[in-house]
Amino acid sequence: MSITLAPAIVSNLTVLVAATETATKSNPILSMLPLVLIFAAMYFLLLRPQRKRQKETAALQSSIAEGDEVILNSGMYGFVSAVEDDLLWIEIAEKVEVRVTKGSIARKVSISTEENIVDEKADKKSEK
Repeated sequence: MSITLAPAIVSNLTVLVAATETATKSNPILSMLPLVLIFAAMYFLLLRPQRKRQKETAALQSSIAEGDEVILNSGMYGFVSAVEDDLLWIEIAEKVEVRVTKGSIARKVSISTEENIVDEKADKKSEK
């Protein structure tokens, strides 16, 4: 009796194996989709804004000229007294000059920026 059941069991197993193989085979593009989505998200959330900041920094560094008031990354304010290739001479006080690289400039100080700071301080005082 067990001999007669063996071919039936084998045929049932082959049908079951064939069914599971077709069920597990999927489109390779769909299996790659999550990986592609992760890379796309990384590009738009990390790499693209970083490149934008690099372009802004390069534009700032190339636009620095003598007489500009700047803020260094250390927080010091000063006026650009001389521009060399990649170096700047910054006057931070009367007769006190320091030599820094263009990369140490955080931003230029403009009149509108100073006015915004004064306006913000006035708003904070009026709120109190």
